[in-house]
Amino acid sequence: MLNRRHFLTLLAAIGVAGAATTVHAADALKVGAYPNNPPFEYKTPAGAFEGFEIDVAKEVAKRLGMTTAIADYGFQALFAGVSSKRIDIALSSITITPERLKTMAFTQPYYDSDAGVAAKVGSSISSIADLKGKTIGVLSGSTGEKWAKENSAADGFKAIKGYNSQQDMFLDLGNGRTDAVVSDVPGMQYLFTKEKAFAVKARIQTGEQYGLMMAKDNPLFDKVNNAITEMKKDGTLATIHKKWFGVEAPADSSTVKVEPVPKA
Repeated sequence: MLNRRHFLTLLAAIGVAGAATTVHAADALKVGAYPNNPPFEYKTPAGAFEGFEIDVAKEVAKRLGMTTAIADYGFQALFAGVSSKRIDIALSSITITPERLKTMAFTQPYYDSDAGVAAKVGSSISSIADLKGKTIGVLSGSTGEKWAKENSAADGFKAIKGYNSQQDMFLDLGNGRTDAVVSDVPGMQYLFTKEKAFAVKARIQTGEQYGLMMAKDNPLFDKVNNAITEMKKDGTLATIHKKWFGVEAPADSSTVKVEPVPKA
């Protein structure tokens, strides 16, 4: 998800990629996180980790009777950190894929990474069908641009405008130079917690889901996965979603529904 990750990076106030420190308490759940991936995880100016997945990991640890020790890793370094047992859990909106399941274990998914259509709050657009005859804004080189071009003829878009920054893309949307934009839902929802003039009007399902990545032989795996099940059943995970994305999680999403552990 390089395009999505690039989009979210534009929203970060601070980001530091780097190597992990490995001094942890024995009763701590060791977590590795990429520090420049809001709203899933990022570091504050004071150096503390915050974000949707950080809250998920802390709640899991709490239910296991543990604390959390969170270290910052480059994204690719997360995989080596799990394999070498330096960390118990890697998180950073890591998509569950058949290839990754060959060497790693993933908990049940807890987030569906869809694309979406956004427009002004008062816009009549409420579905993909409403984009017929409309001008669509996209980030150049993104998965949103790819989707728009692939569906332009079938859905009858008037035009597709590419942008090099999300700031320019939403400036044109606000000024009426475009009717809607297509981009990744998590980044837009996070932005819209601050920019109240826009809203996600429709979702475009991609099939991508995020889970906590662990070593296949980590003895904590079942306990961690069971904690996620409990968090879904008692509504805690949905509450964390509302905190970071500003909206309720869809009722049919993996944030709400208990799902099986992914298998290779």
